[in-house]
Amino acid sequence: MLSERIFARDLCKRFDDLVAVDGVSFQVMAGEVLALLGPNGAGKTTTVRMLTSILTPTHGEARVAGYDVVTQAYRVRASVGVLTEQHGLYGRMNADEYLLFFGELYGLNPILCKRRIQELLTRFGLVEWRRKRLGEYSKGMRQKLALVRALLHDPPVMLLDEPTSAMDPESARLVRDAIQDLRSDERAMVICTHNLAEAEQLADQVAIIRRGKIILQGALPELKATLLHPPEYLVNFNTPFENDLQGSSTFQGVNLIERGETWLRFQVPEPDTQNPMLLRWLLEQGCEVVTFQEIPRTLEEVYIQAVSTPHEEGARVA
Repeated sequence: MLSERIFARDLCKRFDDLVAVDGVSFQVMAGEVLALLGPNGAGKTTTVRMLTSILTPTHGEARVAGYDVVTQAYRVRASVGVLTEQHGLYGRMNADEYLLFFGELYGLNPILCKRRIQELLTRFGLVEWRRKRLGEYSKGMRQKLALVRALLHDPPVMLLDEPTSAMDPESARLVRDAIQDLRSDERAMVICTHNLAEAEQLADQVAIIRRGKIILQGALPELKATLLHPPEYLVNFNTPFENDLQGSSTFQGVNLIERGETWLRFQVPEPDTQNPMLLRWLLEQGCEVVTFQEIPRTLEEVYIQAVSTPHEEGARVA
């Protein structure tokens, strides 16, 4: 049974008259990745800072790796790996000096720490740069080194704020692959990103935050089913399609959106039961079906629909 790694309930943060985070609640189990999405200023980074015990909540409660973010802040900080937009790299140090310094802060055995440094620098393609001062690193290289630092103590919780920001495509893919590799039954991750394709690739759960409130959260398939139109399908034929769909009882309830000489595009309210019947009928009519496939519905469509439609704050799709 998976255990809870991140828990937030009614989490709030106020700065004088500004309410940056207003009643945020969610949980992330070990083995799960939550993508926290929203525009700049929505409260994503403030939420992450409260989860890392950098900021104290004005109201509400949160636990990370089982530790309270207020009363057990030291334990929380020792249990998380954090990547933020401000990396905090020391430009006069080289990579080895910097990582050994953080290894000491984490209380790592020196031999284990050196082994971890070698493994992680190799994974992220930074071995050849390990003796260079960090001030000479490109922005993408600094991003990768900051991720190495976050992984150094093999934490059970990862909090990643824009993990592939400013990276070239190859480096971004390397980081995404590393995040996939980090998934385990013992680790939970929260990713804040503007890259919706990246979030769709990596996340099990999605939470959309706007003006400090989570307006929608849940698993992506359920969010698509709730916010978007019924799934669309495209069928292609090897020869011109001339059958009369209007006279077929099989196509009752199916919304034909568009058709061409050798293809049909339609919506199916209940694909699990209707699609097998449709395919069987087409084959019985002698149609030479080349492909029968769903037209993908993206997280971008879900996001745009969510932020442009009034929702009950904190609505959840389960």
